[in-house]
Amino acid sequence: MLVTYLFIFVSGAVIGSFLNVCIHRLPAEKSVVSPSSHCPKCRTPIRFYDNIPILSFLLLRGRCRVCGTPISVQYILIEIMNGAGYALIAWKFGLYTETVFYALLFSALLTASIIDLYHQIIPDVITIPGIIIGLAASAFILPPGIKSAFFGALLGGGLFFIIAVVSRGGMGGGDIKLIAMIGSFLGLTDVLITIVLSSFIGSVVGILMMVMFGKGRKYKIPFGPFLAIGGIMSLFFKTEILEWYLGMDLWRY
Repeated sequence: MLVTYLFIFVSGAVIGSFLNVCIHRLPAEKSVVSPSSHCPKCRTPIRFYDNIPILSFLLLRGRCRVCGTPISVQYILIEIMNGAGYALIAWKFGLYTETVFYALLFSALLTASIIDLYHQIIPDVITIPGIIIGLAASAFILPPGIKSAFFGALLGGGLFFIIAVVSRGGMGGGDIKLIAMIGSFLGLTDVLITIVLSSFIGSVVGILMMVMFGKGRKYKIPFGPFLAIGGIMSLFFKTEILEWYLGMDLWRY
């Protein structure tokens, strides 16, 4: 099993390398296929032996082989995070078909989060196909089933749409489609858990930024990463969260 998980980690890291391309090119509406990866400064194409996930970054000490320009640490972090995410998903859910779709969701959330942090946008090319794939997978493979997935996407997207209208731009269209995508994969219960967790985490981070960095209430904080964290926490700990919640003596007082 150790060899299996190592293989899954490496596979995730390889896909993580592609996610870095998506993070860099999707906001600029560039092709993620062509041209091939190259140094952003000297424009030298990156050779295959310098494009091995994690290993190449370490061997090159985070610099371009030709011009010596520093390579962002983001590249190795995304590769490690995606590889670790895949391995943990396989460990949690086993080697089944549904695990592949959870891994796909993880990569989509990771990519959308980083793009949102950098540019405060979440590209439709991630979320709209994600919603379709999530609904299709739920109809035939994923545990929630199509009914729960449909209402999860509808409730999540609808609730965030109302917030966007009421707040007059306080919630972006990308967030609406992102929560709908999470609902399409995880179902109604999980999308509710995701909303609660992401709102709580976002509030805590917002308060800390105001206290520690003097940021005002009007300072915009991308909400996509909080939705991603809430969705992943719901995916992994839904049972534990529900058991804790239902075990609380809410009616004592």
